[in-house]
Amino acid sequence: MALEKLNVCLIGYKFMGKAHSQAWRTVGRFFDPDAQPVMKVVCGRDAEAIAKFAERWGWEDASADWQTTVRRDDVDVVDIAAPGSVHCEIAIAAAEAGKHVFCEKPLTFTVADSKKMLAAVRKAGVKHMVNFNYRRCPAVSLAKQMIEAGEIGEVRHVRCTYLQDWLVDPDFPMNWRLRKDAAGSGAHGDLGAHSIDLARFLAGEIAEVVGMTKTFITERPAEGTSDGLTAVAGEGTEQVTVDDCSMFLAQFANGATGTFEATRLAPGRKNHNRFEINGSKGSLVWCFEDLNMLEFYSTSDPSTQQGFRRIMATEGEHPYAGNWWPPGHMLGYEHSFTHAAYDLTQSIANDQPCAPDFHDGAQCVAVLEAVDHSQESKSWTDVEIIK
Repeated sequence: MALEKLNVCLIGYKFMGKAHSQAWRTVGRFFDPDAQPVMKVVCGRDAEAIAKFAERWGWEDASADWQTTVRRDDVDVVDIAAPGSVHCEIAIAAAEAGKHVFCEKPLTFTVADSKKMLAAVRKAGVKHMVNFNYRRCPAVSLAKQMIEAGEIGEVRHVRCTYLQDWLVDPDFPMNWRLRKDAAGSGAHGDLGAHSIDLARFLAGEIAEVVGMTKTFITERPAEGTSDGLTAVAGEGTEQVTVDDCSMFLAQFANGATGTFEATRLAPGRKNHNRFEINGSKGSLVWCFEDLNMLEFYSTSDPSTQQGFRRIMATEGEHPYAGNWWPPGHMLGYEHSFTHAAYDLTQSIANDQPCAPDFHDGAQCVAVLEAVDHSQESKSWTDVEIIK
């Protein structure tokens, strides 16, 4: 019997909760999924706040008890948009309850916990996806197609930078992203995870790394209230327990070389998520701050016409773009989440593999962890291959 609807339980209602809610609200209107998502229930720790969130965003029900909610018979998918410190516990509970699992990045903080999550979803036989949403910007998906078609030849160099500036001010107060117990790491895991996933998606597996992290602002005003990337100070100060920046070199399994930099202390850079990939026949460049544009250089062009060309990835033939607006009408951040919701829904409805799945998420964590080990040993470190 064909699956007609997919009941979703969302856990988390702050920044990512809003992004995921927008995706579930939108996907059935602009796409034609084989199973229609139903916004069944949203969970959070504050019963009053989560009830208001449910009403505002269109969830049928609200709950302050995720442990009970993930076992409900009327829930098919558990969408984890809460901080990384709770990913492992929730994902394993959801899998054991027979629910498909959609989880924010990074999958978790350690390879050991990532393996537990991967084992749980495999044992349960449920679909599993980690939300590396930048894969689903049309220009990035187009870059993947062009690389696979050999348009830039053999990949030789991968350069990834992810720069933000929201923590430049030392008087910006503490929030959960600055505490190791809640966030796992700072820019390294928060931003670096995206760069690592894009590099793996476009260029292949990372085999060895050597890197460093640094915290420049070690103490900040204590947290009063916070929401997303904004905060109001409370009383006193608090020690920062995560990194401000991360840098590492990488050797890919296919012989390509890579450089990676992530920071939240780059004045003027709001969400500068950029890659440049150089191959034997050409180059591709993309930056999220101009997310609809893909730059392409080809050595096969006549010498009189060589130079980077800008491809606006909004044509109907471009990945995902044809479901939205006429050509030239730009897409934004939120659309990548809708694309992920659509792909997950289709995978579940048609019993097909998801990508990126928890194995991809675990392999990303293995790269992050290898960088940490390399800093401790001050030497090149092999990246564990997750089976």
